[in-house]
Amino acid sequence: MPAVSENHVEPGQPSRVNDYDNLAEGYSAENETSLMNAYYERPAMLELAGEVTGRRILDAGCGAGPLFAALRDRGAVLTGIDASAGILEQARRRLGAEADLRVADLAGPLPFPDEAFDDVVASLVLHYLRDWGPALAELRRVLRPGGRLIVSVDHPFAINLLHRQAGAAPDYFATYNWTEDWTMGGRTTRMSFWNRPLHAMTDAFTAAGFRIAVISEPHPAPGARERFPDELANLPSGAFLGFLFFVLEAG
Repeated sequence: MPAVSENHVEPGQPSRVNDYDNLAEGYSAENETSLMNAYYERPAMLELAGEVTGRRILDAGCGAGPLFAALRDRGAVLTGIDASAGILEQARRRLGAEADLRVADLAGPLPFPDEAFDDVVASLVLHYLRDWGPALAELRRVLRPGGRLIVSVDHPFAINLLHRQAGAAPDYFATYNWTEDWTMGGRTTRMSFWNRPLHAMTDAFTAAGFRIAVISEPHPAPGARERFPDELANLPSGAFLGFLFFVLEAG
């Protein structure tokens, strides 16, 4: 059950947080075929990206590289960054030695010159950050004018509802920390997230110099109901609130 907390770690729980080095192999395998990643989040990001042939794209928080691979297959020129060296090793195995992959943390300066990219994709990464301001400023810096930042994050209403159903009562309008344990590949890590209301997200985007072009709450990809009949059995349309998606244009 998710725990809403003002601290990253609670007594008696795993001592390291967001340790993707620990989860690298298990998370990479899970991401390949899961409903939330393979049939929902990743197809939505690709749909929003559209035609990408020849575009220079930064995959910010690239993980094991499935989105990187899909965009590269569509003709884009990719660079990937992630804070976890362990999960980047999984990406190198998938993408090959020639792939441009670098260890970098969105919480700090990025190792790229101004206006280096036509697009940035930030897939399920911003919700790990308490303060979006510095990260968005850096992403805006490395985008050319008119470039796009394509973002997916935990849906704030869905997360708030989940906590209320679990017996907590966080204020939807607050920015608050929540944690849960992930066990994948026989390894367990405490994961820490920051939930914030929609208006706080849009305020952060516009303050960083972005224009909001799209806000999306997509349906899962075709085939999801057949692949996951139990999970989607009580959803007549097959749709659910899981993640929230944005296309932002650099001013």
